[in-house]
Amino acid sequence: MTAIPEARAVLDRRRAGILLHLTSLPGEAENGTLGMQALRFVDFLAESGFSVWQVLPLGPTHADRSPYQCLSVHAGNPRLISFAQLEDWGWLPRTAGASATSGAARLGLIAQARVAFFAQGGARDVQAFNEAHAFWLDDYALYAALRQAQDHRAWWQWPEPLRDRDPAALAAARERHAEDMALVRFEQFIFFRQWQELRQAAQARGVQLFGDLPIFVAHDSADVWARREFFDLDAAGQPRVVAGVPPDYFSPTGQRWGNPLYNWPRLQADGFRWWIERLRTQLALFDLVRIDHFRGFEACWQIPVDADTAIDGRWMPAPGVALFKALRKEFGTLPVVAEDLGMITPAVHQLREQFGLPGMRILQFAFDGSADNPYLPHNHTINSVVYTGTHDNDTSLAWFEGLSAERQRALRDYLGHPGEPMPWPLMRAAFASVARLAMLPMQDVLQAGPGQRMNTPGSNSGNWQWRFNWSDVPAGLAGRLRHLLRVYGR
Repeated sequence: MTAIPEARAVLDRRRAGILLHLTSLPGEAENGTLGMQALRFVDFLAESGFSVWQVLPLGPTHADRSPYQCLSVHAGNPRLISFAQLEDWGWLPRTAGASATSGAARLGLIAQARVAFFAQGGARDVQAFNEAHAFWLDDYALYAALRQAQDHRAWWQWPEPLRDRDPAALAAARERHAEDMALVRFEQFIFFRQWQELRQAAQARGVQLFGDLPIFVAHDSADVWARREFFDLDAAGQPRVVAGVPPDYFSPTGQRWGNPLYNWPRLQADGFRWWIERLRTQLALFDLVRIDHFRGFEACWQIPVDADTAIDGRWMPAPGVALFKALRKEFGTLPVVAEDLGMITPAVHQLREQFGLPGMRILQFAFDGSADNPYLPHNHTINSVVYTGTHDNDTSLAWFEGLSAERQRALRDYLGHPGEPMPWPLMRAAFASVARLAMLPMQDVLQAGPGQRMNTPGSNSGNWQWRFNWSDVPAGLAGRLRHLLRVYGR
């Protein structure tokens, strides 16, 4: 099938970047934020010659902090707000942010900042933000306020009138929680304002921001609660079936994610408006967006809701062609990268190629001894993104050290540069690839070893907590990276 010509602009030239989620930035807060350290990282990227910064999804997370199971597909994670930046803006007294040690304390500071900003004449800016984002913000603010009032219970555990969105119950809740909702809205105003300041700084340094959009939505989310008709749920709001993937490289029993599946006929009957709005939010934040589990647009793995693992699922078709036609009609060229890993069929490749979307190549998957392995650099294509590894892989150094001596020798034989310590030869291979974009996890740039991965698929603990310190960055690293990027035309 003929590719769409204008999609070639998605990857406009040879570039390279670093994959680092915002929570992994250093700093005094419990996780990285949108403040000074994020701006310093942009400077590091630019000094090193990189022109892309990839992050994980930015939505508000559940207690496990997984960015792939968010409370909203539109909202920003309030944990990423920099209170130090609010101090710089004059919205908080100096050192006030040091007291942001709990959710209640953070909300108290948000309320304090709101009073100060309104006193500076900011009410009109906030009103304009609320109106522009009302299509999702009103439901999210009510959901967040109710979830707080309901001791963080999932929405299907709320009293039935609230669970089922009885109009009278919602009207009473909006009145009862008006102040809480106003704080949630202002919290989102701050997040988007700080994000835009970071994006402007990145643009000034020639750095593109690369986002990540999970295909599925968390069951306990404002989106599922507010638009139940777009998901395959029963009358009590419970999924009839759930999402996941069959047994694969990461797990012999597959992965049971537990997300509800879409009611695709209902979404399509509405012209895919829900998906259009979702992508519009991401395109307002990012220059490029990766869609996680792209193969789910051709067919998704449907698991019985009472199954403990993903083994007994089955593939169910999805209207990917119709969806991407609607998205292209709305946005024109789609600055989207398709995560096409796992059990990929010719039909999935055809869907991606029909819309000219770049796919992904993971070097850690390349060295199985087969010369026709599609992940080997000599089999790469221009319209693709090459990674040494992703957030779901171990660090490249730890991965290499876990290989047999025979496989290590074969890998070094292929890569060359036998005297160079890992993972530098693997990073060189990514830079040398014909793929237009080469991405390195920050762990690989720092030569991080075992115990420093971001996520272990199939594991529910110990994930999403990795952070680096500037003391981990060797002297001269930026210059060494800049030299290699020049060598390989990036």
